[in-house]
Amino acid sequence: MQMIMLGPPGAGKGSQASNLSETLGIPHISTGDIFRANIKNETSLGLQVKANIDAGNLVPDELTVQIVEDRLKNADCQNGFILDGFPRTLYQAEMLEKILDRHQKKMDVVVNLVCPDEVIIQRLSGRRMCSCGRSYHLTSNPPRVPGKCDADGLDLYIREDDKASTVRSRIETYHNQTEPLVHFYSKEGVLRDIDGTLSIPETTERILKMIGIET
Repeated sequence: MQMIMLGPPGAGKGSQASNLSETLGIPHISTGDIFRANIKNETSLGLQVKANIDAGNLVPDELTVQIVEDRLKNADCQNGFILDGFPRTLYQAEMLEKILDRHQKKMDVVVNLVCPDEVIIQRLSGRRMCSCGRSYHLTSNPPRVPGKCDADGLDLYIREDDKASTVRSRIETYHNQTEPLVHFYSKEGVLRDIDGTLSIPETTERILKMIGIET
């Protein structure tokens, strides 16, 4: 099965892709992960990604498409995959169609996690991190002592990406660049809306039921 996770930042795409990958036995492919892997392995594509990131630029669509296509050639993708963070633009979606055509595959389902902006802002701006890697949330997973990590007592901090002003900017970028994919895949007949405000297990269960797998 070929699947795309679509939705705004903070809707839970990564969590759902990870759960579904484990249940379905197909790889969860995150663009962030494959960028990091290519950079770490110093591949020719990875060096190009690093040059763009170091210069403070977004990774160009053409380069992103090349890296994704390179990943989809791996043997573990023969029985399907779950894309998380790709495609982000109409150009990327159109290029993905061509990649799938070349490999005689088709997109089976695009899961669109529907989540209001206010919920996203609350989710992301409430997140707190510790330098040890543990994460907390002010409402859903608060630390025992406010502002302190349960494990080592160090001060918690808010990531730049999680600040309310940054979250609003990320949501605006999503509406402008990525939301048009909802219409694109709706016309293709593969889009399925799923309530992204539910708990992670409930959302996973609904997606599995939607694709015909009872839990």
